Amino acid sequence: MAPSADQHARVIPGGFTVLSLRFSEDDAHAALHQLCVKEHRVRAESSTNRPLDRTLFVLNVPPYCTESVITEMFSRFGPVQSVELKERPGASEPSHSGLTKHFTDKHRQCFRVAYIVFRHASGVNAAKRHPENVPLVVSTAERPVRTGIHKWIQQYSDSLIKASSLQQDIDQFMNDYDRQKEEVSVIEGSVTPPRSQTAPRTHIGRSLISNISSVSDIAELRKKFEEDKQRIAVLRAQRKFRPY
Repeated sequence: MAPSADQHARVIPGGFTVLSLRFSEDDAHAALHQLCVKEHRVRAESSTNRPLDRTLFVLNVPPYCTESVITEMFSRFGPVQSVELKERPGASEPSHSGLTKHFTDKHRQCFRVAYIVFRHASGVNAAKRHPENVPLVVSTAERPVRTGIHKWIQQYSDSLIKASSLQQDIDQFMNDYDRQKEEVSVIEGSVTPPRSQTAPRTHIGRSLISNISSVSDIAELRKKFEEDKQRIAVLRAQRKFRPY
């Protein structure tokens, strides 16, 4: 259905369309928050994570809007493939999927920008045509969004790490490490028997040094050692060496 005369998209300088944001359905008389959106068209960007015809660039995203919240809100315009939140506009960064889930980077609580990738280009066009006086709702009965002390309690609960889960990841990491060392030994022609699963996994640094068999590696270590000695000597001469 085509928007009526009092329902139209508002475009501001820079080509941005203004979308209104209401925190909850019960805040009918509360002030609305404004998002500025437009199609992402940085052709110099080489990343394939932001297709030019399917990516919506969003400014002024409030801190309580997470990736999942944004996905739910903008799904009204079409299926959402991915959402990327950043503190400022910039090139897409590679994901750190190889890192453990127990230790993740902390994000500042601030207004951010978002890159929303739709499965179809029609999703971008629908978002750009959305009337300003029809606000998007952040928190609904089906997907409540916590704020204030309830949000902090939830964040604290989520930050607690179960010892069993952490131990499982540690064992998996060490098993992968053992397998990689065995593969390296096979390549170098000197197969060493795998360590026992019950053997203590201490002194890893000493084991790594003892397994260095390449002359070039030893020479590189000696070179770095000499460079460090020279740097410390210079700092001492300048009376700026503070080891503690």
